[in-house]
Amino acid sequence: MEQSLKGKTALVTAAANGIGRASAEALAARGAHVIATDIDESAVAAMAKSSDSITARQLDVLDAKAIEALVASVSPVQILLNCAGWVHDGTILDCDEAIWDRAFDLNAKAMYRVTKAVLPRMLDSGAGSIINIASIVSSEKGAPRRFVYGASKAAIIGMTKAIAADFVRDGIRCNAICPGTVQSPSLNDRLAATGDFDAALAAFKDRQPMGRLGQPEEIAEMVCYLAGDLSAFTTGQAFAVDGGWSI
Repeated sequence: MEQSLKGKTALVTAAANGIGRASAEALAARGAHVIATDIDESAVAAMAKSSDSITARQLDVLDAKAIEALVASVSPVQILLNCAGWVHDGTILDCDEAIWDRAFDLNAKAMYRVTKAVLPRMLDSGAGSIINIASIVSSEKGAPRRFVYGASKAAIIGMTKAIAADFVRDGIRCNAICPGTVQSPSLNDRLAATGDFDAALAAFKDRQPMGRLGQPEEIAEMVCYLAGDLSAFTTGQAFAVDGGWSI
């Protein structure tokens, strides 16, 4: 059963491409007013032209003051989708402190900043659904050459459960989604960077038990479920949408 999100306002980070874009469009299609944010203002502006239910705003999730200003300037948010992130390719020996800091800043601290800014008005209204995009490569599963990525995505799951536990009696729900490998422009960039796009793509597909990559729209369906009232009894969970990789 497809649920309506009419009357709800959703804030989506990293909405220009991939999971963020598919989710913003799916939330809007179900009736939510979506504030689609991204550091690439032109990309979200172009997307917003396709729907009267999407408002585009530029946002750098590494800028705490910009986050606070944005949240103060929009209507109270009932749905928050934290989607910004970065993938580093390497083991612990390839990870210096600058790389560690960048991964945790983009993958975990940005979510902390945005959630902390949005949460007070959610509490005032007594309702809200926070959805964090983690990864199956986290505390759920290890993967070669994903050291700091996995560590930072594991932090998201811990943060999700802590927020859920702290505010479970206040009408606030917080859940995480743990995708497997999903087709996206950023994935294409990483495949191209290997020097052999086709071989790298074949390797990524081969590690998925279904033998294919996930599509952003498949993650967006879980986002919409967690955003709405059909999941009202669900909080503090990490949902694998990974094509069976974690089996």
